[in-house]
Amino acid sequence: MNILITGIHGFVGGNLLASLKNHHTIYGLDIVSPKKNGITKTYGWGELEQIPQVDAIIHLAGKAHDTKNTSEEQTYFDINVGLTKKIVEHFLQSNAQKFIFFSSVKAVADTVKGEFFTEYEVPDTGTP
Repeated sequence: MNILITGIHGFVGGNLLASLKNHHTIYGLDIVSPKKNGITKTYGWGELEQIPQVDAIIHLAGKAHDTKNTSEEQTYFDINVGLTKKIVEHFLQSNAQKFIFFSSVKAVADTVKGEFFTEYEVPDTGTP
């Protein structure tokens, strides 16, 4: 398969790449584009139209881990909502058959009550 992974240079992206690179052609979409073994090419968010046709898109990109609380609230919306809308629109206009969306626990709540969340969890966030 030809797979596009957003946020490929992050922690989850790097680990997913290690798992997939020997059996698939991997393209990246990220704000940085260092050379990395297993990635055919990393594109920037302004280069969506240059990305070749893929069979699947795995969306990992997002803003999180601002432990010093220095980021503007709008930055979270621009990245976590804006870029997600952008990649979904790209997917809908493409021939890709699969779209897999990963999100952090912070999309649902600031802390986990109990052992884990389920799809029935009602969002209760206190931060952007």
